[in-house]
Amino acid sequence: MMSVMVWVWLAAVALFSFLEAATLALVSVWFAAGALAATFAAYGAVDLTSQLLIFVGVSLVAFAAVRPLAKRFLEPRFVPTNADRLLGAEARVTEVICNSNATGAVYLDGKTWSARSANGTDIPVGALVKVERMEGVKLIVQMRAAVSVS
Repeated sequence: MMSVMVWVWLAAVALFSFLEAATLALVSVWFAAGALAATFAAYGAVDLTSQLLIFVGVSLVAFAAVRPLAKRFLEPRFVPTNADRLLGAEARVTEVICNSNATGAVYLDGKTWSARSANGTDIPVGALVKVERMEGVKLIVQMRAAVSVS
């Protein structure tokens, strides 16, 4: 017949595993590993003090060994894009920018971009605009100066 402590440690493994599955935050998986090791110690009839030391020791070793590696893969990574360099740049309007009709385009950095007005005013073809921000693949622009088109 198995010792009561085997069942206690198995319950701890189940509890810590459930908590980890519920949060996915790498908070209690270390304790589940420690409790599993303590379960085997209890099954081998090791005294309670040693079981507790095994639980703490294995939990600490699991934390120290796996946490840095897991953190590296689980933390979101910011991938900078070259689009950031467009912010603040000047562009020339190639299609009338009209937010109410959802039309408008500017030419910048060798490419034609969809554009919308930052303040909602229409901007004519040929005007110089400053890029205020990006929303998806659209440039949100502010009129700089009107240019006469001949």
